[in-house]
Amino acid sequence: MTDINKLRPRGRPRSFDPDRAIETAQQLFHARGYDAVSVSDLTDAFGIKPPSFYSAFGSKAELYIRVLERYAQTGAIPLADLLRSDRPLAEALTAVLEDGARRFAADPERSGCMVLEGLHCLDADARDAARGMQASADSLLNSYIAERRPDEARHLADFVGTTLAGLSSMARNGHSLERLLATARLAGNAIEQELSG
Repeated sequence: MTDINKLRPRGRPRSFDPDRAIETAQQLFHARGYDAVSVSDLTDAFGIKPPSFYSAFGSKAELYIRVLERYAQTGAIPLADLLRSDRPLAEALTAVLEDGARRFAADPERSGCMVLEGLHCLDADARDAARGMQASADSLLNSYIAERRPDEARHLADFVGTTLAGLSSMARNGHSLERLLATARLAGNAIEQELSG
């Protein structure tokens, strides 16, 4: 007699798509935050068992790193596109703030910046991954400013980063796009005044 268990394929089901799973995980992490999403939540959403999850991703933190990489391509502020050399500095920095406001408020279920919110993870590996992505963005911003205003680059980059963190937090607290944009534009005006002074 044939053992039916020998006929059943082991591991992940054939329909399992790791790229689709990463997209689903991004939605969950963004909506709830890293710490509030369990491996059980993820396996249920993916339609797989825990051994298949660990085989595919290694750990929840490793999956999160892949999610952050995807977020950088699909949901994060496109700094390289906004920080153009042909654009006045204050205009470019204001565009970054306004783009952030729009992205952070675009989806009430997944508001705020996933990277900035990830800085609060209790898991050290996940937190370090978010810090690394945030540091890369900060470095790009600082370098862009330094090409034009080297003496003011660090404090201007800090101001933009701090404003973005505030916008992300306020989006999480339910501020409307209009309120976020008003704040972004006010910060942009402050940058323009600082640069013209």
